[in-house]
Amino acid sequence: MNEPFLSAIPVINQLEAAGFKAYFVGGSVRDYLLNRPITDVDIATSATPNEVKGIFSRTVDVGIEHGTVLVLFQNNSYEVTTFRTESEYQDYRRPKEVAFIRNLHDDLKRRDFTMNAIAMDGNGKLIDPYLGKLAIQDKVIQTVGSADERFEEDALRIMRAVRFVSQLSFSIEEKTLEAIIKLVPLLKNIAVERLRVEFEKLLAGENANAALLILLKTHLYSYLPGLRDAEAQLKSLATMSFKGLNKIEMWSLLLFSLNLKNKSIEFFLREWKLPVKEIKEIQQILFFIEKRLVCEWSEYDLYLAGRKVLISTEKLYVILKESKVENPLAYWLNIYDRLPIKERSEMRVSGTDLMGWFHTEGGPWVRETLLKIECAIIAGEIQNDKEEIKEWLVKCSQK
Repeated sequence: MNEPFLSAIPVINQLEAAGFKAYFVGGSVRDYLLNRPITDVDIATSATPNEVKGIFSRTVDVGIEHGTVLVLFQNNSYEVTTFRTESEYQDYRRPKEVAFIRNLHDDLKRRDFTMNAIAMDGNGKLIDPYLGKLAIQDKVIQTVGSADERFEEDALRIMRAVRFVSQLSFSIEEKTLEAIIKLVPLLKNIAVERLRVEFEKLLAGENANAALLILLKTHLYSYLPGLRDAEAQLKSLATMSFKGLNKIEMWSLLLFSLNLKNKSIEFFLREWKLPVKEIKEIQQILFFIEKRLVCEWSEYDLYLAGRKVLISTEKLYVILKESKVENPLAYWLNIYDRLPIKERSEMRVSGTDLMGWFHTEGGPWVRETLLKIECAIIAGEIQNDKEEIKEWLVKCSQK
């Protein structure tokens, strides 16, 4: 056993010292068996939320109605959740009622996939009643019990199954896949925000191409915002590499593949409920990748794009050109880094200066003149010096 389990063992020990059962559960145990990085651990216990709060001096009620208490312990925080069973689900997402129980096996029985239904005690011993370790060894995604029941309880599990294909490079067990194909329409009951989280994780996985093919095979894509009529474009996207792309770049590649333009881009991303800041950044990248595919960067375009968008655009350019790139990213970054200014605020002249020099009231001419100065500085025609700019403007006005 390694970190972060080792730091959390005292929490397990304190729960057990108080007479309760406690185990590590869920994704952290699965990733431990896969030798994948683990960022945090979850703990399941026979103690009720109030009993957990009585054992630890510092706690936060983060989901107490579902049995979860956040325990603050030695500069770390751990979600400690009471063993529970769940009654009939509503909206194909949330149980109507949660009942706290003392039995671990019944708690594991309600979980989604066998690989996520493994518990581990403080000594590293596995409790695996649904053969999750075997599923991990066989690289198979299989529901705990009836696939139909698990997906009807929580339809988001359908999306999670395909996301795990991407992240873990596992395959979906035959009956589980059949249930996905049959029940995929249930996804229309799931909030877009939850679908987006799973979709972004899917695109970021090492096996995203295989996951995209499953989206197509199961017609799951038809229940994702804006993708109902995008079968051909998604097939094309499934041949591309997402390796090394961040979230914004992945959305940009998707949008480029869909061949959406202008207002359609914003409409699509708003359907997915992306933050406005991210939408604007994606729009910028798409604007410059369209230009980049036609011609090389001009100094002024490098200036307008900025370093971050420049890097993202070039990463997508390499993918779209299938690595047949004459000038690498370092070449363009070198030119960008040598630009005399990186944004308009660095200019040593303002609109107030212009109005004072020419004794003229403000108007469109101010913006036009500042743009003219900006272009001249970028092109190296003049230095970014107030007096030199003034002299240059006077000479231009005399011509």
